[in-house]
Amino acid sequence: MAGPSLPSPADRLNAVLEPVIPRLGELMRRRPDALSLAQGMVGWAPPPGVLDAVRQALELPGFSLHRYGSTWGEPALLEQVARKLSSGNGLDLEGAALVVTSGSNMAFAALAQVICDPGSEVILPLPYYFNHAMAVQLAGGVVVAVDGGPIPDPALLAAAITPRTRAIVTISPSNPSGVVLPRAVLTAINQLCASHGLLHISDEAYELFVYGSEPHFSPGSLAGAGPHTVSLYSLSKAYGLAGWRMGYAAFPQSLQPALAKVIDTFEICPTLLSQRAAAAALATDPAWAMERVAGLAPRRAQLLEAVQQWQARGWPVRLWAEPDGAFYGLLVVDGLRDGWGQPKNSDGLMERLVLENGVATLSGSAFGLELPGACVVRLSYGMLGDADLAEALQRLGRGLERFGLPDPMG
Repeated sequence: MAGPSLPSPADRLNAVLEPVIPRLGELMRRRPDALSLAQGMVGWAPPPGVLDAVRQALELPGFSLHRYGSTWGEPALLEQVARKLSSGNGLDLEGAALVVTSGSNMAFAALAQVICDPGSEVILPLPYYFNHAMAVQLAGGVVVAVDGGPIPDPALLAAAITPRTRAIVTISPSNPSGVVLPRAVLTAINQLCASHGLLHISDEAYELFVYGSEPHFSPGSLAGAGPHTVSLYSLSKAYGLAGWRMGYAAFPQSLQPALAKVIDTFEICPTLLSQRAAAAALATDPAWAMERVAGLAPRRAQLLEAVQQWQARGWPVRLWAEPDGAFYGLLVVDGLRDGWGQPKNSDGLMERLVLENGVATLSGSAFGLELPGACVVRLSYGMLGDADLAEALQRLGRGLERFGLPDPMG
């Protein structure tokens, strides 16, 4: 005889976005030969000093790696982070505190728990990063998505502020668009937050990945920004430490007691062995990372050239914005014919590209970007070598042609 049924998942989870990466992973398991233009990773391993430091740590006598560490991160690593943020980013750390977390996603999720009551609002310019939206929703908050184009419009953000607003989030360089936000725009948003008593959460995971004339700018470097600015950083990207889950953040000291409750509940402390890897990465000559980032510029050029070639054929495709940072581009495909099959939307295009053409992308809908009459997919060129990237772009082109691009001659 069957016993009573288990409790169902909490109703609040119905409001949380479905995670796109596991969904794509399932599609790729059905097509194991697929090449990935999807997940945001680089193709290089960590600096040699990282592996050396880990080996040395494993050989230490005693139990130094096997016991709990500090909630905020090991003191020596926090000192390195402080030096990097002060000298490298010019952050004003007056009124700020520092934390090391299991990736910068952990820092964002923990802060969302701190600032959100049920119904609290967090403003995310479109397109947003899906894990940001999910973290706000998991905390009971409401995502207020503001569509201002590739460069967020401070006036539109200001118009979206209500008494329930707690923060405005920016990502520069942007995931998913690759746009590098101008200093003037980030300054205006930071000042807007200060004047309204809001947090400015600045995600700078891709700070080193800049290829154009617009340099990366940290709004936390503005005078007096420390008490209302959260600055998020990651070692996953430039230092190839995605699987080690290491990030760090500067945040207002006023939030520290509340954040301690969340971090102690979520992770107790960041992994001690991973912190040894992080310390070695931060001690690496910055030229090591910059050389590898510069090596992505030709792959960015491959993406731009492929889109130009498709346009020369009369295909109604375009990049949503000029991708001058990170390693992404948002490809917009206008007017796919009805005959290509259903659902004729970004999710459907993502699925068919994987299963029928062996190339993985991410649906633009995962980033909140829905364009009338168009499908949007995010392309990542960070992981593939030149030859594999060329093959992946060829597969993508064949897929678009196969799915029925409209005849430009009518």
